[in-house]
Amino acid sequence: MTAPPAPPALIPALPGSPELLRSVFRRHAAGVAVITAAREGSPVGFTATSLSSVAAEPPLLSFSVGTGSSSWPVIEETGHLGVHILGEHQSGLAGLFARSGADRFGPDTAWRAGPEGVPLLDGVLAWMVCRVVARVPAGAHVVVIAEVLAGDPEGDPAGGGRPLLYHQGRFNALRD
Repeated sequence: MTAPPAPPALIPALPGSPELLRSVFRRHAAGVAVITAAREGSPVGFTATSLSSVAAEPPLLSFSVGTGSSSWPVIEETGHLGVHILGEHQSGLAGLFARSGADRFGPDTAWRAGPEGVPLLDGVLAWMVCRVVARVPAGAHVVVIAEVLAGDPEGDPAGGGRPLLYHQGRFNALRD
């Protein structure tokens, strides 16, 4: 009888740390969304790669936002927000909404006021207007849970229907 093969040598794991989490999640491709809201007609928004479906009944989604972000004071108080799924042609828009201090709703950003006064971006693959149902503190972030009230799953047909992805610290397109 022969002995079973030896297990492959294990690579020592890094201790739990922010660096470990970041380095592992750089390998995780994520869809790119822009979250928008408004206070007294003044729009805010940010790029999010943490968007996730939570439940179909009722239709709930979640995302996280840093409490130090310029959008947080409005997200903290708003009852409604917009969620926009970006297409592969929108890496510039994703970068604009990710950049601190940028004029996100300047003349180069096509948008309109939607239901509940939520800013809706033009040219996206799909969008939803949501009602915030919970805010859960999580470290230096807050996980926002929101119920979908309205939306357009078709978005802009000119966008080609292919999503923008975030992987290895860059915006990318799907490859066949």
